[in-house]
Amino acid sequence: MIFTTCPPAEAIGGLLAHAITLNGRRIAKATPVTPILAAAAAHLPSLTIVRLDPHDVAEDAAAAALADALTGPDLRAAPPLHGRVNLHATRAGLFLATDVTAVNAVDESLTLATLPPFMPVAADQVVATIKIIPFAVAAATLAAATLAATPLALAPWRGGTAHLIHTTPMPAKVIAKTSAVTGARVAALGMTLTQGPPIPHDGVSLADALAAAPPSALILVAGATATADRADVIPAAILAVGGTLIRVGMPADPGNLLVLGQLGSTPVIGLPGCARSPKRNGLDLVLERLAAGLAVTSADIAAMGAGGLLDEAAAALPWGWR
Repeated sequence: MIFTTCPPAEAIGGLLAHAITLNGRRIAKATPVTPILAAAAAHLPSLTIVRLDPHDVAEDAAAAALADALTGPDLRAAPPLHGRVNLHATRAGLFLATDVTAVNAVDESLTLATLPPFMPVAADQVVATIKIIPFAVAAATLAAATLAATPLALAPWRGGTAHLIHTTPMPAKVIAKTSAVTGARVAALGMTLTQGPPIPHDGVSLADALAAAPPSALILVAGATATADRADVIPAAILAVGGTLIRVGMPADPGNLLVLGQLGSTPVIGLPGCARSPKRNGLDLVLERLAAGLAVTSADIAAMGAGGLLDEAAAALPWGWR
């Protein structure tokens, strides 16, 4: 690619390097210089243009090619414009992204920006943008970037039901609020909520309720007291009915006291106290993955610590520091 400044008549066949104004009309950069445009610009001393080399790929074609390599399941690429292609979700679900840096490390001329991994998105939401910085890139550079690209994807919400178990003693108004908040939380993830009558907060009663729970995508337990140990009521009840414990506690605040277990193929979550609030908390980090059909391991939860300070992450930026 060659940048050059020349008289308008000699610029024919090139692309405008910068926007210009002719007869009160703005002509965008990258516009091809045709004989008509050159004649209209004849009064100008010169034009700065770009001429592509034979091995160059124009910005729109390059952006579209890289988008093809990055568009995974349940995503769609918009048409290229000015060297940019946006990727959109085709369904509501959880955005999945890996190895974004691998593309950006190939060359500064090609860029990929995405939403954070595991972010819930709505249908048609933009999840990523590919931008070619110059007017063209070398074909070899584009080939290297497409080779480095790992397709982005979306894990759509699977639907189904979540069954909520309350333990007591707990005021009726707190139980009602927990039911309402939890119902809204799972509805946002494409699920419906079922629940039975409250039961005493003891291992036997909870074990019986777990064993009798209707078939569902997952089971949620809103305990009368917080879980403090693997021997506490909720973890012990999961084990008592033949379940397994995946994690007791998580590196997220609010949400530290979450319990995750499994009963057969059904995940069981002991809710942290903050789950009674609609504010984002550690429960959401786990629940969203499960609602999208993703397994959640102890290692997955351990990795949630970076970014797990949720209240502070949502706070306004301290611009006064500048």
